[in-house]
Amino acid sequence: MNKPLYDFFTNDHHRVEGFLDKATEKPGEINMEYYHQFRTGLLKHIKMEENILFPAAQKANNGVQLPLQAKLRLDHGAITMLLVVRPTADVIKVLRHVLELHDKLEEEPGGMYDVCEQLTSGETDMLLEKLRNATEVPVLPYNDADFAMQTVFRSLERAGFNYDEIVKS
Repeated sequence: MNKPLYDFFTNDHHRVEGFLDKATEKPGEINMEYYHQFRTGLLKHIKMEENILFPAAQKANNGVQLPLQAKLRLDHGAITMLLVVRPTADVIKVLRHVLELHDKLEEEPGGMYDVCEQLTSGETDMLLEKLRNATEVPVLPYNDADFAMQTVFRSLERAGFNYDEIVKS
């Protein structure tokens, strides 16, 4: 079955997560150049979902928010906050855990991408054009303040995750 939007986003998941794999391929070391590419790529990916795909699907759904949309938005907030703080082994472990579960909600049969694909079937070419022209999200330096990590913990909790439990697992 032809699923151009599904393919676009799942391929982008693999591309972005490939940067994280490269950034962490040497045990105990983070390659910050690859991590920067991961960080900017993931923020752009979230931007494309939040600003292009999800609004188009909601509009096609008579303005009604899709069932997974609220959960995915909470995940996006938590993921974004994890990208604000300096990467550590623990931060990366939590990121990988959240991304694994988040991606599943989007990619599984009947998941967010399938639903969006069906709802926006008449707009696929226009949406793909917008997605291809999306710009990167500017990033600031990492925030090392204690309050930044506290915000990470709270945003993860709102999305249904516990930082400490993930780190200990």
